[in-house]
Amino acid sequence: MKTNATLFWILAIFFFLMAAVYTVWNIIDTGKVEWAGTVAIPLAGMLSVFLAFYMGRSHGAQGGELPEDRLDANIDDADPELGHFSPWSWWPILLAFACGLIFLALAVGMWIIYIGAALVAVSLVGWVYEYYRGNFVH
Repeated sequence: MKTNATLFWILAIFFFLMAAVYTVWNIIDTGKVEWAGTVAIPLAGMLSVFLAFYMGRSHGAQGGELPEDRLDANIDDADPELGHFSPWSWWPILLAFACGLIFLALAVGMWIIYIGAALVAVSLVGWVYEYYRGNFVH
């Protein structure tokens, strides 16, 4: 995290310097300020400042070095349990189809939202409770 924070501080300095260069270059070239880039580039620098500050504070609050920050760490030192995934489950496909129907309603007609919402409810309940029935019951 410390390396990431340092990289974002460097990126913020770069954006602020380039914002000044961009603004001066536009004034020299056209005689006026081009507002889109003159505003967007410093905002990108502010985003970098926010991220660097957050990562620096997170690094200070984590209570030690993470395995990915240590040079002597192995690849599997930072390999946590990420959860249980169902590679055979069809419920995410049905959920994606239902969300697609809801977005389709914006173009075709709002009556499709009711069908999509019902399918979203069915697919979410099915996905959450798929291990409570059938062959994979716990």
